[in-house]
Amino acid sequence: MRTLVINLTRFGDLLQTQPVFTGLKRLGHSTGLVCLRNFQGAAALLRDVDAVHPVAGERFLADLDRSWPDALGGCLEWIDRVRQEFRPDRVINLTPSLPARLLARSLSGGDALGFAVDEFGFGAYSTAWAAFLEATSRHRGSSPFNLVDLFFKSAHLGDAPREFRLADPAPEDVRAVAGLIAAQTDAPHAGFVGMQLGASAAKRQWPVASFARTAGFLWERHRLLPVILGSKDELPLAEEFARAVAVPHASLAGATGLGQLGAAVSSLRLLVTNDTGTMHLAAGLNVPILAIFLATAQPWDTGPYLPGALCLEPDMDCHPCPFSHQCSIDFACRTHVAHEAVCAYLDGFLASGRWPGLSGLGVRAWECVRSPDGFLDLESRSGHGGGQRAVWNRIQRAAWRRFLDGDPVVFQGDEGDGLPEGFRAGVRATLIQASGLLDVLLQQARVLAAAPRPAMRAKFLATWQRLDSLFASDASLCALAHLWMHLSQAESQDLDHFVSFAQKVSGLVSSLSSLLAPRP
Repeated sequence: MRTLVINLTRFGDLLQTQPVFTGLKRLGHSTGLVCLRNFQGAAALLRDVDAVHPVAGERFLADLDRSWPDALGGCLEWIDRVRQEFRPDRVINLTPSLPARLLARSLSGGDALGFAVDEFGFGAYSTAWAAFLEATSRHRGSSPFNLVDLFFKSAHLGDAPREFRLADPAPEDVRAVAGLIAAQTDAPHAGFVGMQLGASAAKRQWPVASFARTAGFLWERHRLLPVILGSKDELPLAEEFARAVAVPHASLAGATGLGQLGAAVSSLRLLVTNDTGTMHLAAGLNVPILAIFLATAQPWDTGPYLPGALCLEPDMDCHPCPFSHQCSIDFACRTHVAHEAVCAYLDGFLASGRWPGLSGLGVRAWECVRSPDGFLDLESRSGHGGGQRAVWNRIQRAAWRRFLDGDPVVFQGDEGDGLPEGFRAGVRATLIQASGLLDVLLQQARVLAAAPRPAMRAKFLATWQRLDSLFASDASLCALAHLWMHLSQAESQDLDHFVSFAQKVSGLVSSLSSLLAPRP
């Protein structure tokens, strides 16, 4: 079997596709990757990829400005070349954008797995997991699953073991990085601590001054030599760090390609980082990580896929904030995570090899762990495991895990203990209303099947729309709104299939409603 995987996302997301390739290799597949040309270098960091076919997206866009027929012709020529060179038996598309869906259909010659389009050009999904992945990518903070697990399930790899192990750095890259560091300092040390100062947005960057204070602590107490990582765009941050720190250090910012960045990360004793592609690189190289999640970043879905990694986020009611949020407190979360808290966790880890349990430091600390079902999970190291967000995420994990696999959603009854009464009552009120609408919709569907009159069809569609609006109105159920809209539409071509899907949603709603009911 020759399987071609499409991932047209950024550096970090591309690295998180690694377990998909390893899973395919275990099944005996030859594997190919379609990625954006500007991230082609990241493909060299992946293991178990037999062929890489970069997409020149910027060239296609430039051609469109000149002549759309020429642009279309160039795209079709590229598709023909990939099909001739790789000869895919199957295409898995892990990018939900329309261009990626159309590309998947063209390369597969028909149906593709993951994100696809149907014969009419409408978006389609080969599995409910892919629909859930798109739902949570649009509503950040609504997913209780790590992106790696969602990629894996969307690729139809089931419950097979996930192995996130990137390719070992090339020896010449290791030597080159060692030379770059040695040229800057010959201070005796007990190892390197990497520091990734940048992030995808300034609001998600921990202050450089806090990195500098942490670097000073690690040098004075543990003799770890700070090594600054980053791209050319992050050179100003590295220069700011150099002005703020008073201990020996080396900077690789802007001095390494992706291969040498991998070599540099592999040489670290640990990495202190924002939520970045470098963090995911360290996870795939099994390097200990302390990652800081600020503003819109949160560890439940984009945390490092490495059991034993530690994620810190500010203990603030407003965190994480939505992408469209206009912060009225000037992103105070950036300074809410104090360097003293970071140093306390690092000190405990370096002394014992385990992250300490600490509370009252103004942070929520989550250690990445492997759950019994094989998914990555988070375990509190700061006493926040019983908070509303953690409890609700555990409930969602159990519910979505069964629903998306097509199994009945069943709870023991005590999973909701610890949720505030106001939260329980609010979500349950939405669920009770949804349950009533689902009953009406199912009755209307049966009548419509027996007598497909226009008046009943209009009532049916009105009830369907009310359900969609109801789910969308509750932030705790926004993923269900997306699933309801897209999956029910997909099933609507056959009324029996639609009724079966609506009954499954009704079962999910009923189970959640019962769980959140007041307990005697």
